[in-house]
Amino acid sequence: MGETFIRYRDGYKYQLVSAYEVQIGAAPAQNIISDYIDLSTDGVLTMKKGYAWDGPSGPTIDSRNFMRGSLVHDALYQLIRHEYLTLDWKELADRELQRLCREDGMSALRAWWVYRGVKWFGKPAVMPEAKKPILTAPRQDGDGS
Repeated sequence: MGETFIRYRDGYKYQLVSAYEVQIGAAPAQNIISDYIDLSTDGVLTMKKGYAWDGPSGPTIDSRNFMRGSLVHDALYQLIRHEYLTLDWKELADRELQRLCREDGMSALRAWWVYRGVKWFGKPAVMPEAKKPILTAPRQDGDGS
């Protein structure tokens, strides 16, 4: 029989029920393929079925005109955090969030504030130290949670 505990990551609110692809404004030199996110050399970002993200962050409302932008933004930040992309991709991720929110009907003023919020306060979320830890249940030796 297998292990008597589960391994999981905390901190996610939403999960894709089907894959989603979007063209972004830049492309890596080589294809990036991970368990839940791919980014091709032609700038197509794919979040695969089952991809989980935490939705809009900060003092905001999880509105429909924010969801697609938050999905793409979180996926790009995750690629940076896991060092598939360099830190200089953060600006592109922040601008993609603003662009998608505007495309989805968010007011220009709110989208500008969203952009400023991630520009000013988002850097800790792209740092490798921000990777979500793997937790276990029931509690295992050495698991502080």
